[in-house]
Amino acid sequence: MSLTENTIKDLNKTLKDKTPLEIVQWAVSNAKNPVVTTNFRPYEAAILNVCAKGLSDMPVIWCDSGYNTPNTYRHAEEVIELLSLNVQLYVPKQTTAHRDVVMGIPDIDDPQHKVFTEQVKLEPFKRAMNDFKPDVWFTNLRKGQTALRDSLDILSMGKDGVLKVSPFYYYSDAELDVYLEENKLPNEFKYFDPTKVLENRECGLHTS
Repeated sequence: MSLTENTIKDLNKTLKDKTPLEIVQWAVSNAKNPVVTTNFRPYEAAILNVCAKGLSDMPVIWCDSGYNTPNTYRHAEEVIELLSLNVQLYVPKQTTAHRDVVMGIPDIDDPQHKVFTEQVKLEPFKRAMNDFKPDVWFTNLRKGQTALRDSLDILSMGKDGVLKVSPFYYYSDAELDVYLEENKLPNEFKYFDPTKVLENRECGLHTS
């Protein structure tokens, strides 16, 4: 979806008063090839719920690093079944067991950490986006998560020309708790991202 900066700015003002579902419905009606990405971290059930309601067979790209907790995998299976998600699974080309032997999980200051992040997160993501070639990408980015995310909005255009749509951008954790409860959706808190280390650190997916 090709939009100018001014158009995006005007649309963000309009969409701020809409519900997350209304935002998804607007984006879907203007998209040719929308996708949503997920890692089944906390509050992901919210974005998956509105996307499934907006377009029942929307591709749900799950880039599984191979380092999720047992709780996260159980949560993923529960949400997939509950929402009848059209999951498209992408995993690293090297198994976790193999990488544990040759590299392990490098410390954040280790030069190998960049290689690790590329292998377990960025390469599978790039492969997925290349396969699906979306014009609209739904994410659960929210204001207040990182400095970069504070500079975005409900709609933001990536350097690759893909329109990023974040329907819950202005929601707080407390508001999402209410949303999940009202929609009888489970949440997940025992999530582990080996590429981030710190919660307020970007892993690279949203910096391009």
